[in-house]
Amino acid sequence: GILISEDPITMYSALDLPPKGLPTVQWDMYTAEDLGYEKFDILSQRGIGHIGDSIKLIAQNKREKVDIHNIPALKEDPVIPDLLEKGETIGCFYVESPAMRSLLKKLQCRDYLSLVAASSIIRPGVSSSGMMHEYIRRFHYPEKATYPHPVLKELLDETFGVMVYQEDVLKVVHHYAGMNLADADILRRAMSGKYRSKTEMQRIVDKFHESAAELGRPKDVTQELWRQIESFSGYSFSKAHSASFAVESYQSLFLKAYYPLEFMVSVINNFGGYYRSWVYFAEAQRLGGKIATPCINRGSYLTTLHGDTLIVGFIHIKSLEEKFIKGILRERQTNGEYASIQDFMDRIPTNREQIILLIRSGSFAFTGKTKPELLWEVFGQAPKKAPVAGTKPMFPVAVDKYELPTLVAGSLEDAYDEMELIGFPVSLTWFSILQSDFRGEIMTKNMEKNVGKRGRMLGVLLTIKPVRTKKNELMYFASFMDAEGHFFEAVHFPQSLKQYPFRGNGTYLLLGKIANDFGAYSIEVEKMAKMVLKPDPRG
Repeated sequence: GILISEDPITMYSALDLPPKGLPTVQWDMYTAEDLGYEKFDILSQRGIGHIGDSIKLIAQNKREKVDIHNIPALKEDPVIPDLLEKGETIGCFYVESPAMRSLLKKLQCRDYLSLVAASSIIRPGVSSSGMMHEYIRRFHYPEKATYPHPVLKELLDETFGVMVYQEDVLKVVHHYAGMNLADADILRRAMSGKYRSKTEMQRIVDKFHESAAELGRPKDVTQELWRQIESFSGYSFSKAHSASFAVESYQSLFLKAYYPLEFMVSVINNFGGYYRSWVYFAEAQRLGGKIATPCINRGSYLTTLHGDTLIVGFIHIKSLEEKFIKGILRERQTNGEYASIQDFMDRIPTNREQIILLIRSGSFAFTGKTKPELLWEVFGQAPKKAPVAGTKPMFPVAVDKYELPTLVAGSLEDAYDEMELIGFPVSLTWFSILQSDFRGEIMTKNMEKNVGKRGRMLGVLLTIKPVRTKKNELMYFASFMDAEGHFFEAVHFPQSLKQYPFRGNGTYLLLGKIANDFGAYSIEVEKMAKMVLKPDPRG
């Protein structure tokens, strides 16, 4: 946290300089508050980076200036509601996780206020109390909303009788239990894990029950309300927090709707998303982009966009040194593009291991030579000393030439190199490297038409989320991507999971029944098998 002082802070406290290098006072946050200081928590998150970088990239590529701060206009945008309702939110701040995309579908979210509610409902505080499912049910059947006490209907009518925000807790504590707002605010702080002591917290708990009893509130209602309040601890949002998050989500959604490739490049370059980087490259492909391997002439340290082609950044090549990359880019900027691999080796200090990584990752594809031919050139000459910076040989250096056998390399070999070094196949798709041509009986887009039917689906594993049942048995919620680039969800119950466990990343064939949960479709897995890849031709 950061303290802002009217006078120099050293007039009130000695400062300590810890390893992080930020001056630190000698008090905790409670003492600072008692002394009259306000503590500000200033946080950063990558969603802001996505937005800022997208705007710069749009200005650079399309010569357009995007006003991302015209929030009223964003709320009225005609395209964003469709993305929300369909859960097509991959890469967008706070709304890209499988759970959130599923919730958006269940709530038929098409406007800003619905997103504000969803942003809070998804938090563990509401979901762990069981009230998230109840909120969804009441959203679809508002006539079934129940209010254990008339006061609650007045307080929680907007949220169908469910406490969603911290403000809802404050209102219930104040108006239902009759506690003053000062104590209610202590409870709010406690829900964020900021209570001073267990004794203080217990005092609030006792007072809640005592005050409710003094007002004649039913004991069972009071106990149920407290159960819900208690589940909020540490995991609830204020409405303002949810509203702010929803604004940033809208900004991301707008950029994805109208500038999809610029947006996806920005997501890729900021890292830290919910999914691995290759998922965002795949989403860019689904949105009309093409993916190209790194290139020493057109590429950069980060991923770049040329027209509709994303050139994978050098940062994605495993074991490639940052110093070596920056040397390549600096020399290219100073003396122009590299004409050949020989020209490259003449201008860059020879580092065979690093050059081999560039060759295998496809960074010299512009030469038109196969990888074996390029490797032959590298190994066919002795290492050179590093050239003096900013100089070139006066005359071309003669190189011994050998008559080579035909050196052939195929796309499958390239794909295996790319998987090893970049993390995913760039030249081919995950499905192209399977031994089987089967792509599934049911595709994601057809799940709605197959509800209640058993069938087979094929998908690349994206994420898995382990949970425990009431019997403490392990089950999984998993996300997959089908051959058309669409995401689908799978439920792995304990019985099937024991017989058919996950066996690492890869492509899986799933047999199960298609289920519908308020418009969110999934496959309830009965059997599962990991698909076999074509043999690695590299030996």
